[in-house]
Amino acid sequence: MTTDRLNALVVDDETSFRRVLRTSLATSGFAIEEARSGEEAVAILTRSAFDLVLLDVNMPGIGGVEACREIRARMPKIGIVMVTVQDGESEMVKALEAGADDYITKPIRFRELVARLRAVLRRLRIDDASEPTLLQAGDLELDIDRHLLYRQGETVHLTPTEFELLALLMRNQGTPVTHAKLLRSVWGPEYGIELDYLRSFVKTLRQKVEEDPAKPKYIVTEPWVGYRFCNPHDVSPLVPRNQST
Repeated sequence: MTTDRLNALVVDDETSFRRVLRTSLATSGFAIEEARSGEEAVAILTRSAFDLVLLDVNMPGIGGVEACREIRARMPKIGIVMVTVQDGESEMVKALEAGADDYITKPIRFRELVARLRAVLRRLRIDDASEPTLLQAGDLELDIDRHLLYRQGETVHLTPTEFELLALLMRNQGTPVTHAKLLRSVWGPEYGIELDYLRSFVKTLRQKVEEDPAKPKYIVTEPWVGYRFCNPHDVSPLVPRNQST
């Protein structure tokens, strides 16, 4: 990955949309190239190295989701952020299951887009480094080795399942994690559709980590998709769409 300007490929069949993003992202330190389709994006990515791909879901040809799946198979370490239409919840889930790191809906809010792109890059850089033994966010510290959670320096008791759930969310800080991934990763591969079961654990976890569980700042709901762990002290906070379970 680059250490100065960040190389991003913007993939969309609308020329005007690509140009707007190219101009806007260039002011935030991104070097932008464009592709008009999923097929063209895959071809460009096989020739040149990029940090990120901003990929529209609805395109002619193979489409954004299939392009995402192919890009992820070829380049497991690249960041992929999908662009979807508002209320396209089924598309969001399909994109994440195809390997996208995050998604953003149209109309795009530029500050939110930049925050999401940088959050993806931070997570990828953490993944490239050695596995951290202490996860921190706001006034929370999760000690992986000792299986302990501290909030404002005080120990908070978590059950083993609550600990694994929180650790998974914190390891993916800033990016959404689908219901299915949470269930399969924490409870096992035979799980995936038990949403009420997951919601009950999230509710009890929020009661232990949130200042106001009814208005969570750490464990934020991504409607129809899953949950996103946010750091309320982040200088470039992500914009939650809905904070209820």
